[in-house]
Amino acid sequence: MRSSFLSESPCDEQHIHGYGFNPQSWLQVERGKLPKSSYSPSSIESLIKIAEPPVVPLYKPLDYVDVLSRIHEEMEQCMPSERPGLYLVQSQVFRGLGEAKLCQRSLHSAWRCATTVHEKVIFGAWLRYKKRGEEIISDVLASCRKCCREFGPLDIASEMPVGNFQIFGSCEMGSSSRVSSKVTFRIRDGRVTCDRCKIASLSIPFFSMLNGPFTESQLELVDLSENGISLEGMRAVSEFSSTYNLGDLPLEILLEILVFANTFCCDRLKDACDRKLASFVSSRQDAVELMALAFEENAPVLAASCLQMLLQELPDCLTDDLVISLFLGATAQQQLIMVGQASFLLYCLLSEVAMNIDPRTETTACLSEKLVQLAVTPTQKQIAFHQLGCIRLLRKEYNQAERPFEIAFSAGHIYSIAGLARIAGTQGQKALAYEKLSSVIASNLPLGWMYLERSLYSEGDRKLADLDKATELDPTLTYPYMYRAASLMRKKDAKLALEEINRLLGFKLALECLELRICLYLALEDYKSAICDIHAILTLSPDYRMLEGRVAASKIGTLLSAHVEQWNTAECWLQLYERWSSVDDIGSLSVIYRMLESDAAKGVLYFRQSLLLLRLNCPEAAMRSLQSARHHAATEHERLVYEGWLLYDTGHCEEALQKAEESISIQRSFEAFFLKAYVLADSGVDPSYSATVISLLEDALKCPSDRLRKGQALNNLGGVYVDCGKLDLAADCYTSALKIRHTRAHQGLARVHFLRNNREAAYEEMTKLIEKAKNNASAYEKRSEYCEREQTMSDLQTVTQLDPLRVYPYRYRAAVLMDSHKENDAIAELSRAITFKADLHLLHLRAAFHEHIGDVPSALRDCRAALSLDPNHQEMLELQKRVNSQEP
Repeated sequence: MRSSFLSESPCDEQHIHGYGFNPQSWLQVERGKLPKSSYSPSSIESLIKIAEPPVVPLYKPLDYVDVLSRIHEEMEQCMPSERPGLYLVQSQVFRGLGEAKLCQRSLHSAWRCATTVHEKVIFGAWLRYKKRGEEIISDVLASCRKCCREFGPLDIASEMPVGNFQIFGSCEMGSSSRVSSKVTFRIRDGRVTCDRCKIASLSIPFFSMLNGPFTESQLELVDLSENGISLEGMRAVSEFSSTYNLGDLPLEILLEILVFANTFCCDRLKDACDRKLASFVSSRQDAVELMALAFEENAPVLAASCLQMLLQELPDCLTDDLVISLFLGATAQQQLIMVGQASFLLYCLLSEVAMNIDPRTETTACLSEKLVQLAVTPTQKQIAFHQLGCIRLLRKEYNQAERPFEIAFSAGHIYSIAGLARIAGTQGQKALAYEKLSSVIASNLPLGWMYLERSLYSEGDRKLADLDKATELDPTLTYPYMYRAASLMRKKDAKLALEEINRLLGFKLALECLELRICLYLALEDYKSAICDIHAILTLSPDYRMLEGRVAASKIGTLLSAHVEQWNTAECWLQLYERWSSVDDIGSLSVIYRMLESDAAKGVLYFRQSLLLLRLNCPEAAMRSLQSARHHAATEHERLVYEGWLLYDTGHCEEALQKAEESISIQRSFEAFFLKAYVLADSGVDPSYSATVISLLEDALKCPSDRLRKGQALNNLGGVYVDCGKLDLAADCYTSALKIRHTRAHQGLARVHFLRNNREAAYEEMTKLIEKAKNNASAYEKRSEYCEREQTMSDLQTVTQLDPLRVYPYRYRAAVLMDSHKENDAIAELSRAITFKADLHLLHLRAAFHEHIGDVPSALRDCRAALSLDPNHQEMLELQKRVNSQEP
């Protein structure tokens, strides 16, 4: 299997066969060349290879709750200038937890409270990099006459603070009354006459030269021909001495003046010139060339402007050798000029971008080395040294990797032991690696990754026991499922192998697991199921390569397509309807992928694809699909609808409503009315909105559309009726939705039964949904609300088995234990989930439990960690205030 972090460089297609790999051989069964069910353990071994999971170059503290709590506490007490650095660490914690949105929010907070221009530039660039692919939102907002340049380029010259510049001497001073008040400077064949006193006031050297015990103080003509200044440049200096303003001068003249100002220590002139030069940085080439000058002449404003230009071009600029040389060659003094006190911050960003481009390159290693040199605090050392160790390990530079891992581990980053164990393992010291991890397990609160890592150095039952323990402690780890599935397949137990990998894919759509399932299907010659997963992979990652990067997934898809039934457009819509109705999201993605390969209306299909991807918790892929829908919209009113959804999904509700109304003004359509109703229902707190939403959904249902979308509208309309207490109308909507096979309407109808005090009917309704839906964890969770406690506990246990990331079952079980006065067990139940799922509700409940038993420090810790997830959560703020009042 291929990991994105450990993937080899892709090979050309022509070299595939050189690896002993021939996709055509999988397809020979239907041609009568291979007997059915003839796979052997050796053939499976060549097809299904499970690579060791990577040691990820991320900050993974042993107890992230404690770290988040301490960061939050420090923020409450620190100086404003210290907050951006704390938010950076917070973002690194969230990144290590895989919480991309929270990571971005921390970076945004850092940007918002930045106290220097350099911090503002770097955090702004970081956020733009994180949000790459969303540039279209700015264009769409512009069409609404709203500017969205939150992280756009700063006017560096106006943002940089202005120093207090001393004026030397006074206009009454002079060495002799016989000396003229004017002085003329000869510049080769030309002359510039200046006010002696004003020129003298520019700097101590000029004051001493023109008013001190020097020959020039007695002269009315001073030769400056050898000082690198031109006639035009000297005239500008003379003008500046009177007005303190540099006019619109060409670049060459400004460069002369900058050097001249440095030569004669004219700080005010230099600053003005530095600020003027900053406006000349308009390209990457300008930035590289002018940065060298900024370093030489100590011009911080120009340097900051050059830096901003380079960072605006991330990630592309890190493939430019000149840019890389600049960043890697910058000395400590040059870094101070370029980025002030924010060097660690800058190289943290650059090394992250470089790793995402290719973690194996020399550039990535050198940038990480630079970061290590800049690390000062224990946390910075943990982040930097662990990252460098991972890069060296990946490059198979084991001797060079060992020391960074040791330093990170000594600084408190326990996860770095995984790197040290890998090095021992590669040197044939598996027993030592096993002992290292056993020692960590024995001396710390055990975590899933510890057992996963230890399993790599054992065999047989002991290995499986560690993998089972890893899954028990952290069910989100993919490797244990993949290893167990592959082991079962080698034992010719295909059914159990598929069940094992499906356990994970039921709640986590990991590409490497989809790839493994494809291999299992191919081994079983189930090409129909294999191509379904191929289509899912290609939807999520069109350039994905399988089998350790040796072959493009699209190539396998092409080979397989000739061996599965082909459908015409009508058959595709029927297949989509069937799969959508059975809540088979991956199957639905596959049908849409097939339809997109035909001449079908692509805008509508990409829109449906985006809805499925949101349901599968793939927001980035959903955004790409929605952008494609906009690009392929057949009409203007259709395009406006997709733009509305793009705006809504990025938090611009007012503008989304505007797009919906524009679309309706052109043509009354189902999707335009549905969009407007959806946005109003989600954002409106005014009860009067309900009547408007009902009217809009009724208008939508009067417009032409297919049954899939009309079923959704009926379901939504039923929900609004329930909220208004109109249960009969709600039941009618849900029943109508079910007649056109909108399966999720069972849940709404169950709610109506429950509100009518008919729990048994509600339970039966949810049972129907469970039986019909392929993905039914949420249905079990909802059904648990309509049973007696014993059945509720059973349903919620099923939910946890199907989707351990759903938090309600843990909270319910913890509450039951608390009611039974089993406080420690209740807290342990919540802690079990908190170790792998950063969730505000879990932390909130655990904080309340800690408060209840009088453990104020633990309650306060959980409050602070929860507020790191959502700083404005009102109930959490109130609990923290109450707990704070109890602290001695």
